[in-house]
Amino acid sequence: DGGRHTLPESALRQTEIMLKAGAIFIDAGGASSRPGAEEVPVEAELSRVIPVIEAIVRCFPEAFISVDTWRAEVARAACEAGAGMVNDISAGRFDTAMYETLQTLGVPYVLMHMQGTPQTMQQDPHYQNVVNEVLEFFIGELEKLRSLGIKDIVLDPGFGFGKTVSQNFQLLDNLDIFEKVLGLPVLAGISRKSMICKVLKVSPENALNGTTALHMVALQRGARILRAHDVKEAVETIRLWECLRDIQSPESSEASKS
Repeated sequence: DGGRHTLPESALRQTEIMLKAGAIFIDAGGASSRPGAEEVPVEAELSRVIPVIEAIVRCFPEAFISVDTWRAEVARAACEAGAGMVNDISAGRFDTAMYETLQTLGVPYVLMHMQGTPQTMQQDPHYQNVVNEVLEFFIGELEKLRSLGIKDIVLDPGFGFGKTVSQNFQLLDNLDIFEKVLGLPVLAGISRKSMICKVLKVSPENALNGTTALHMVALQRGARILRAHDVKEAVETIRLWECLRDIQSPESSEASKS
């Protein structure tokens, strides 16, 4: 949550709120990946995230925890502490040991696309065709992962990670192509992102309405997971989308006629 819950006590309070609101998994990280964020030393990242994961496991053993890190060392320590999934913004590019570490850990992996690094990604994002290039990137990385026997993978197109506002909306509008072509679930990390703030001219704190609107679009375009700050609102959006989906499905239509 933007570094607001780095202490275990604060993280536990937020975890309780999110779980009660209907969160399926808790994403814990010890380093910011915002545009321009400075790299955090590995010791600092470990000291921030491992106590939080241990505290969540102790107090909420039913919680499924994802660790947000690009470092293999942190991923391993987090999984040993109780995390059950690795969420890597770099797709193994920043730490060449990540894929082999995943092979030994045997946990699900969120494979994300990013052009550049957090320090450079928003300086001049450029693509000939952002949708095709992200798709080609996934195809190449999936070949590497599958050669290592890693198959439990979630795709994240990386909204806001080396993309302009227009490129983000192009990805959102074509989100369904990734599962159609690759047969893997897609995670949408849109919550309070700059693609909302810049269009609506609001701060991240005032971007909830825009977030909710785009969450509905993402679900309609095939997103299976929403990475959200505001869990209650995201869960309500999912429930409304499920009603719409059930009405639109042929099975539901036939059942309603009988």
